[in-house]
Amino acid sequence: MKEIVVAIDFSKGSLHALNYAISLANVCRCNVTMVWVDSQSITLLPLQNEASELREEARKNMEELIDANKNKLLYGKLAYKLRKGKVYQELAVQAKLVNADLVIAGTHGVTGFEEFWVGSNALRIVTNAPCPAITVRTSFDISRPLRKIVMPVDHTAVTLHKVPSTAMLAKIFSAEVNIIALNTSKLKTIQRVIDNAVLKVEKYFNDNKVSFITDKQNTDNKASSIIDQARLVDADLISIMTDGDIEASTLQLDKFSQQLINYSSVPVLSHHPVEHFVL
Repeated sequence: MKEIVVAIDFSKGSLHALNYAISLANVCRCNVTMVWVDSQSITLLPLQNEASELREEARKNMEELIDANKNKLLYGKLAYKLRKGKVYQELAVQAKLVNADLVIAGTHGVTGFEEFWVGSNALRIVTNAPCPAITVRTSFDISRPLRKIVMPVDHTAVTLHKVPSTAMLAKIFSAEVNIIALNTSKLKTIQRVIDNAVLKVEKYFNDNKVSFITDKQNTDNKASSIIDQARLVDADLISIMTDGDIEASTLQLDKFSQQLINYSSVPVLSHHPVEHFVL
């Protein structure tokens, strides 16, 4: 990994996400780019003077964040970028420009009372990110090391697409992956498809020297089962696919991903399907 992009709006949630990004970057030895997006001037600040003041205030706040956090980033470079437009679109553009390996956004979840700029945009940021994206709650203890990753495997055609990047993170952090074979059907054919997918994952992890354990679950609610499993094994990260349709994944986040991101107290690493994927 070389670059992490983190969404900033100067709220408690986004500053927590910044600290989380720095903690990951220190292990990965990569850069962190903070991105603030001026989405107010388009509709709420018609006067040029007010728009300029807003941007200048954001610049000063970013410089203060650089001064306060640059020594916390042990190996890479801490930088910032000010952009103008829709939050999720501009985050995606900046992530592409720096060829980011990871986008991180803070979220308060469904139980939060504060409508953070990032919190309200987290799902859209995940949907439009050109690379894997992590959503992290303000309540999550970022001082804990990344030692356990929960990764569900189901019968969908894209379920294996998250395996390489999950394995990469597991190796970097010396983490163990808890594979969950999740079956929502009573059909034996579906179970065989899942079993075959798990065998491929286990082979990939063995070949790449990734520590793992495998559990099987039958469930009517995938999101709830994954969250329960993450709680049971005291996981530090949940790794998921966001959608089964490569083209549709850029338009709207599926309900399963929304549920998981909204309700999980553990950070969620979301992946989009990849064209021409081979494991």
